[in-house]
Amino acid sequence: MDKAIMSMLEEYQCITDIDYENALKEIMQQIALLGLWRAKFFEHAAFYGGTALRILYQIDRFSEDLDFSLLTYKADFKLEPYLNTIAAELAAFGFETSISMKKKIVDTAIQSAFLKANTQQHLIQIEAPQAILDNYHGRKQLKIKLEIDTEPPAGFETEEIPIFRPIPFWVKSYTLPCLFAGKIGAVLCRQWKSRVKGRDWYDFLWFIQRATPVNLEHLEIRLRSYGYYQDLKPLTEMTLKAMLAEKINSIDLTLAKEDIIKFVKDPRAIEAWSLSLFQAAIAKMDVA
Repeated sequence: MDKAIMSMLEEYQCITDIDYENALKEIMQQIALLGLWRAKFFEHAAFYGGTALRILYQIDRFSEDLDFSLLTYKADFKLEPYLNTIAAELAAFGFETSISMKKKIVDTAIQSAFLKANTQQHLIQIEAPQAILDNYHGRKQLKIKLEIDTEPPAGFETEEIPIFRPIPFWVKSYTLPCLFAGKIGAVLCRQWKSRVKGRDWYDFLWFIQRATPVNLEHLEIRLRSYGYYQDLKPLTEMTLKAMLAEKINSIDLTLAKEDIIKFVKDPRAIEAWSLSLFQAAIAKMDVA
């Protein structure tokens, strides 16, 4: 295994099988970003979502997908040409993967691809202990989804953030206030009945802890594009907080904790979760 990869792995201080799987996935995510940078992908698109928070801004939870947004609408943009570059970059660091586009059932502005690798094979590659390898059958796959929004809601701002592993390079990302807007859009608009994205609410609290203001203009454009906010009046801070308060009262905290638990190293991070805690977080939220 490449020395840079082994050095990256040491920083995770892995103990459990979940530790090793999360570390392996995150290292591969960073290499995928490097491949995209080499292909000049970030001249056209910006990184956002939970994995952007993790890799670029060091949120203390793991994330699964790589989410991107075009900087401006391009009707002829195709994600597929970048996939070979990602696979080649991973191969250069010793990772054997397959990556292909997801077939669309309905016509949307979202293009998706899946990167797949044999979990056990790559745990052997990074010299995981035998006790860890024994927990995986030979056919188990590690999957990373890549998605890009080709019709991004307007009003966002970006910045360039350096990544130093496995080599130094740059990634274009939404700014934190715009990432916060995207996260609030997610918590308000997700409509799953039996599944609660505890990850979204964990991230929400993280933004509050950092005193990050939400970009209200970008959020309003997002909510209108989703059909969630249709009032003729501009979205205000008071209205936003009222919508969040109503949403929080409907959360099943048990399901939310079940969703987030495998992505955090220390379960004590969510011990204090309660509806009153989230309501208090709303009161501390600021807008930009």
